[in-house]
This record gives sequence, structure tokens and C-alpha cells, in this order.
Amino acid sequence: MPKVTTTYVCDACGTHAPAALGRCPGCGGWGTMQPQAKESAPSRALGRAHSRSSARAPATVTTTSMADVPARDIMRLPSGLSEVDLVLGGGWVAGASLLIAGEPGIGKSTLLLQLAHEATLQARDVVYVAGEESLEQVSLRAQRLTVSSHLTLTRETNAWALAEFVRSQHIDLLIVDSIQTLTSSEDGIPGSLSQVRDSTALLTQAAKDTGTTLVLIGHITKQGNIAGPKVIEHVVDATLALELAGEYRVLRSLKNRFGAAGEVGVFEMTTAGMQAVGNPSLAFLAERPIGVPGSVVAASLEGQRPLFLEVQALAAKSPYSSPRRIVQGLDQRRVDVVLAVLERRINLPLEGLDIYVNVAGGLRLTDPGTDLAVATAVYSAVTNRPVAEGTAVVGEVGLAGELRRVPQLQKRLNEAERSGFSRVIAPAYDASVQVTTLAEALQAIWEV
Repeated sequence: MPKVTTTYVCDACGTHAPAALGRCPGCGGWGTMQPQAKESAPSRALGRAHSRSSARAPATVTTTSMADVPARDIMRLPSGLSEVDLVLGGGWVAGASLLIAGEPGIGKSTLLLQLAHEATLQARDVVYVAGEESLEQVSLRAQRLTVSSHLTLTRETNAWALAEFVRSQHIDLLIVDSIQTLTSSEDGIPGSLSQVRDSTALLTQAAKDTGTTLVLIGHITKQGNIAGPKVIEHVVDATLALELAGEYRVLRSLKNRFGAAGEVGVFEMTTAGMQAVGNPSLAFLAERPIGVPGSVVAASLEGQRPLFLEVQALAAKSPYSSPRRIVQGLDQRRVDVVLAVLERRINLPLEGLDIYVNVAGGLRLTDPGTDLAVATAVYSAVTNRPVAEGTAVVGEVGLAGELRRVPQLQKRLNEAERSGFSRVIAPAYDASVQVTTLAEALQAIWEV
């Protein structure tokens, strides 16, 4: 009889530990270390010997020249929601698998029910796997959202059964809510590392074999990462994150094999479900104060979409020996670099000051072109000089105090004209105001 011992594996990152730990030594998550049976070394050695003997058995490997692979255009089917189509790169792709993750209660199930409804209106066969809720609960939400009654529901959570069902039936769209509720073996524990990994692989292969679009809803950890083994993010074709940005919901593309990563779609949660926000720049700037020091509009770009957002800064005398740097919505390290450039290249006195930098509206920005907005907001807050109305800024700040060009500047300029900004200060030859250094940019903003 092989001796079975118990090891502990983190549900979030897969770190192994020989004993039960309250906190994972790999990712730092609390309560994520779960027990897992493990065979003794002799048994594993026997298994390896069997694997080696099996590997020596003759096998047939089929190869194909790339020149013989037929070229096919990607056929996309509209999802019915313009913001979702923007994030996906044009719509659903047959045979593609997608993972949508987000915090509990943020609206993942609501959004997927609406997308299922839109698909049924286009005469597509849709199956919704309700692993977390009863069919009655799903029906109640559907009635509130006025979802079509032609939607097919199931509570089957066995991944093998679902994979066979996909292969035997003609299904255009399969939605699984959520992947953490599926099992690939009778004695498997739902949500465990192996069950999530194997269930994802089974359904993804079935979807590719039949041309079914597969959408998986996933959980996130306390640290904000997608729960489960990292392999599921590699297996799926697209990974989307539904985030909270103030009163809005933002759908962000983290990975997309059929489109550009980094695209964002903005929604507003209403009693009728998730409603697309047609002009996010106008929505995020609706409550911007006028004539207040420390406030500036950044001409940012997320994916291929220009967004005009307010960057705020506040400087206050610090009661501590080490001043604090509090940043929300931006990369902390990039903000620290901008502050260092302000001190060394502009001679702005920041020692002894607590600096707070925030993107108003709660949206998280990844565009390096927001460096100039951060520098301008901090300079405005320290000198108590407001930025003139109708001015927007964009530019990446270098360590020498130079301003570097940003991609897709023309799109940003077009968005500035649409949003009513008459002056755009940017490091380019076709901007409203052309500057090459941070000092020149600050001088041009206040025209001194």
C-alpha cells in the first residue's frame, strides 16, 4: 500500500507547504492553504518508472507545414453591447474561451445575463450554467432585467458532462457561473487547484472542437488577483476584469488573443442592469471643480481609447519625520519618479510635505503619458496656482526632465476637441502647445 501524506497548497498561487499555515508564504494570502493528499516517494518513483516505460512505447506524431494551414478570417459576432464589443475587439469569436473576473457583487452575473439575452435575440443557442445560484434565483434576476425566456439553464457542475453536452449539442454560447463550482472528478472539491485547472482545460478543448464561444466567470483573491492556478489564464484566449470605478463599472481587457489588450469599457449599474456609458470622459469630468489648485485634466489613453480624466494632488506639511506619499489610481513607482524629477530638475521644495495624488472617479490608469498631469497637479498644489480652464496635458517625464512623445496623440487631440478643451500641452509638433522639457511645459501652462 502506498503511504499517503498530506501537503498544503495555496488556492491563489499554488505554493506548497509541508504544514498548515495561516498565511501563504508565496502570495501572502490568509486562509488560502488547503490540504492535498500526496503519495510517498517510493510510489512517485514507481509512477515515474511507469511513465518512462510508457514513453518508450511507439507513438505517431502528426505534423503539418504552416504553408498547408488554410488562412481564415476571424469571424466575429456582435455581443449586443457596444462597450463589450470594444473590449473584445469586435465581438464574440467562435471557439474562443474567455475568463471574466471581478469582486463579489460587482455585476459579473448581471452583465453575462444581459449578453446571453442579446445572443438569444440574434437566434443563437445559449446555455447558462448556474453553479452558484438556484434556477429560481437566476430566473428572478432575469425577470428584473427583462431577459428573454428562451435562455436555457442548467445546474450541472460536472466538467466531463458539460464537455460531452457541448460536443453533442449545437451551442453558440456557453456561460459558466462560476468556474470555481465545477469538478472534473467525483471525489474532487469544487474550487480546488486541480479541479479548476482540469475543468477549464476540458471545457476549453470542447469549445474549440465545436466552435462554441465559452465564457467563464472567475473569482478574485483578497489581493485583487484572479483566484485559481495561473494556468487557467494561459489556457483561455481572453482575460477580462470587471472593476469598480466610483459609481461606474469598468471592463478591462488584460489579455486578448483576438484583439488589443488594455481596452476598457465603461458601464453604469442601474435597475435595468449594466448600461453602457457613451462618453466616459464627460462622465468622469462631470464633478470636476473649477479654479482649484492641484487639479488638472490628463489626456490619457487606455488601450486604443482616449479618456480625459482629472488628476488631483494635495500637498500638506507632514507631522512625521518621513513624509508620506499616497497614490490612488496610478503606479506608485512612476509617481515617485515624477516627484524626484520635480525636486531635482525644477527645484520644487517637497521635503517635509505629505503628497497625495488621486485619479478622480476611481479609474486605474496605466498610461505613462499621465506623468505630465501628475507633475502639473503637484506643482499646482505646492505653489497654490490653479490651471486655466480648457487646458489638458499629456506627456511622459524622463529622468533628465525631458518630455517624451506619447502614442496615438492624434486620437487624444480629437477627443480634446470633442470634449471642449482648447489647449493641449504635449511633447509633439502638432499639439496646441509644443514643449520638450518639463520646465517648458509648466511655463506654458501658466504662461510665465
